[in-house]
Amino acid sequence: MKNQLKIILLFFLSLAVIGCGNYKLKSYELPNPKDTSTKEISYQEKKTYTLDNLVFADNEFDAARLNGFLKLNDSTYQITILPENEPINNSPYFAFRIWSSEDKEINLQLNYPTTTHRYWPKISDDGKNWKPIDSTSFKLFNGDSIAQLKLSINENKLWIAAQEIHTSTDAKNWATQIAIHKDVKYSVVGKSKQNRDLIGLDIYNGEAKGKEVLVILSRQHPPELTGYFAMQFFIDELLKDTKLSNDFRKKYRILVYPMVNPDGVDLGHWRHNTGGIDLNRDWAYYRQTEVKTVVNHIVDTANKMDNHVILGLDFHSTQEDLYYSFTDDIHSVIYPFKDYWMDGINSALENYMPNDKPYAIGDPISKAWFYNQFNAESITYEIGDETPRDFIKLKAEVAAREMMKLLILK
Repeated sequence: MKNQLKIILLFFLSLAVIGCGNYKLKSYELPNPKDTSTKEISYQEKKTYTLDNLVFADNEFDAARLNGFLKLNDSTYQITILPENEPINNSPYFAFRIWSSEDKEINLQLNYPTTTHRYWPKISDDGKNWKPIDSTSFKLFNGDSIAQLKLSINENKLWIAAQEIHTSTDAKNWATQIAIHKDVKYSVVGKSKQNRDLIGLDIYNGEAKGKEVLVILSRQHPPELTGYFAMQFFIDELLKDTKLSNDFRKKYRILVYPMVNPDGVDLGHWRHNTGGIDLNRDWAYYRQTEVKTVVNHIVDTANKMDNHVILGLDFHSTQEDLYYSFTDDIHSVIYPFKDYWMDGINSALENYMPNDKPYAIGDPISKAWFYNQFNAESITYEIGDETPRDFIKLKAEVAAREMMKLLILK
């Protein structure tokens, strides 16, 4: 018990010694450097495909991905899905609409010439309300390089996508709605490579000057919707009219960048921006417009109001729920915040154990940048591709509350 109390005391003393400084954006040499110089990408042709004047498919909407459409036989059709460029992470994203001039039962193959299938297909009648395809209508074969869907199509367009579709316009609509809250300020912090808005939310109550800062990021990788959903629910909890949330906003400032890669999102990219780069490998060099804009905005904002960044959270998606954190030899200004946070989440969620994956600073990713630039704690919050959406909400709300409980005690 004495050792436990000593640890807790040291924890809050570490919080107490945090000071503010005049930050200068720095570049870093890391053990695993990456070439983030702009590379050429291939743009999909936007069109409506017509086969026998009977079956149609198109990619003529934001966040679509369809690279070819052909007929194999009277009942089987094939969609081709290709990446924006290579090499690339194995996250083949697809999104298209399909319909027929008459009622028709078909088999639709998703063909991945360069990789294997990842996302369980979602279907929608309107592009807004989605559900996973039934398991009886879906199968993989040819070493998982082909996925086959059994579909009933008619003259009404059926939307099919790897994940629910949320474009840069949807992100702006969400952010402007959030900004109705009295403690939220909406801004466009810059432009992407293709001149789309890079959105920022600035959340606090009272005076901004001198407040310690949390930074929240999402959608560096276009298809990672579950992490994006978690980010939204996390923010919702911070903005609730509860004593905990109100007190937290009085004490802290939260900077939110909800869609770091709007070009990649709207172009239906698997992973990269229009510079052909994984943005979450450019956080030591700032060669890509989007990362350069965000890091400069964070540093400039902190300097302008004498703020100190103490925590960065970057929301992503992968095959399972987990948290990428630092190893215990890396001591941020709020070390060991992560251990107490994981314990709090574990205690608050029945039959759930946080999957903490600590690793050393090696890659030029956002998590390393927050520590190198500010000595801040940083965690990559990963949600599984197919994690139930109601659990994403519950876990995000719990994670936000447990974070606030810890940091409000300082």
